[in-house]
Amino acid sequence: MTMDTEKEMMTKTGHPSLEPVISCAQGDVYEAKVRDERNGEFKRSFSQRQVHIISLGSNIGSGIFIGTGKALHVGGPGNMLLAYLIVCSLVWAVLQTLSEMTIAFPTSGNFIDYADRWVDPSLAFGAGLAEWLGWTAIVAAEAVFFTILVKFWSGDHVPFAVLLTIFLIVVLVIFLLPNTVFAWFEYVTSLIKIFLFLIIITASIAVLCGAGPQGYVHDASNYTVRAAFKNGFSGFAQCAMLACWAVGDQIFIGVLAGEAQSPRMSMGHATKLVPYRVIGMYMISVTLVTFLVPSDSDKLLGGSGVTASPFVLGLVDSGIKGLPDLLNAGMICGVLAIAAESIYLASRMLRSMGHQKLIPEWFAQVDGKGRPRRALLITSLVAVVLTYMACSSGGTVALNWFINITSSSFFSNWLIVGFTSFRFNAAIKAQASKVLSDPFAWKSSKWPMAPVWLLTGSIMLLACCLFAAILPSAGASFSVANFFSYMLGVIIIFGGTGVYKLVMRTKVREPAKADLLTGRHYLSEEEIVELETYYALSKWARFKTYVQLW
Repeated sequence: MTMDTEKEMMTKTGHPSLEPVISCAQGDVYEAKVRDERNGEFKRSFSQRQVHIISLGSNIGSGIFIGTGKALHVGGPGNMLLAYLIVCSLVWAVLQTLSEMTIAFPTSGNFIDYADRWVDPSLAFGAGLAEWLGWTAIVAAEAVFFTILVKFWSGDHVPFAVLLTIFLIVVLVIFLLPNTVFAWFEYVTSLIKIFLFLIIITASIAVLCGAGPQGYVHDASNYTVRAAFKNGFSGFAQCAMLACWAVGDQIFIGVLAGEAQSPRMSMGHATKLVPYRVIGMYMISVTLVTFLVPSDSDKLLGGSGVTASPFVLGLVDSGIKGLPDLLNAGMICGVLAIAAESIYLASRMLRSMGHQKLIPEWFAQVDGKGRPRRALLITSLVAVVLTYMACSSGGTVALNWFINITSSSFFSNWLIVGFTSFRFNAAIKAQASKVLSDPFAWKSSKWPMAPVWLLTGSIMLLACCLFAAILPSAGASFSVANFFSYMLGVIIIFGGTGVYKLVMRTKVREPAKADLLTGRHYLSEEEIVELETYYALSKWARFKTYVQLW
């Protein structure tokens, strides 16, 4: 699209509008809009306030509540802190890189769509398959963590399979209802998780200072008496994989933008807010737990005793009554919310692949209530199968596979997001497009710093994954099962890309011809007024919009 064409598309407000595009003999643009709607439309079900709160609470689940215990056990406090710090910094890079594309093209398929239109359809297929499998596996993993949390109260009195069944019923029934129900469910559970984090941090500081009937002032003995960097680089590598699991790939927020009422405002807020939430809240809580719980405790995930959240263990050991039960209940809500997010996101990935004809288009149908019912059905069935697979091993072995598959899928797709960003900017330059220069357009801060760090960090995580696959821990021998548990996600994404490339003979997209039209979001009059009003506020007034919870 040339600059002259874009000038014809400008309305009185100085912003592009879809209607003039159709009326000025741009037949290809009209057909592009028809293609977008041919399998039904998603509803703009998420308000700006809901996206704001959900972005605060998204990805807060078992990975941080319980998985930190496993990281502490296998890597020690030093390896754990370093790994989480690196992965949390990559969240900033992911959102900066992804938001630049998402705000301009807020499609529910998100980076799968972008990899198709700006890089190569085969890469979109590999990424979509890995993203779908990774998030579907999360449902099964959260189910196992759900049983761990419930057993904090029930012990072994309730059968494992019964707890899994209760979990699946609660999670799946949400998707029989309209999308607005899911939006409110995620909103409420995100509020619970936010307050839960605040309670955890406050209580942990109090216990650290000696609160509780059995409390004592904690010192740095967990770093000095015990090995701070347990199991060497192997411990760090395993901590890095668990950190990927805990932090999540943050793609969920970008997919929400495809169904948000105001993508520019909602995604812009989330991109600034989420890195502060992740780096601040995650790193504070992870740091506190390294002082509260020793890495050789047999109660940590991976130890020999009863498994529970390290945060709960710290409070139990101090003799505080009631608060551990409150935290446990809140964590159960968080686990259920993450599982619902996973079904939502995985079904959108599957639907997008069908809509782009990367897989049969049968998967792409969206019903009248804005639900991709076929993609939801297939995703739910696979999630159920994976969940009940955990019964055969009591949960532990299957859980490790689910975590490793998901973690490797996440950082592999971060590589794709970073590379796609360069191809996106190359297309803009080749076509002299105004996608990133229109009024209120959103650009990545200090580009290309974010995609460069994203690519660098993801390659480092790939090396960690390979090292953990070959040498799982200090002195341990190579195991084929362990190798594939770590590398399966990587094999799927890059193997799937290669096979699809050979079979379908896809071609690399040329920047001069890449699609910068389909799905592009042109600001409405209401959005322009909203943005003008927002930027007219003082810095303090704008800051309050990031922290208010109503």
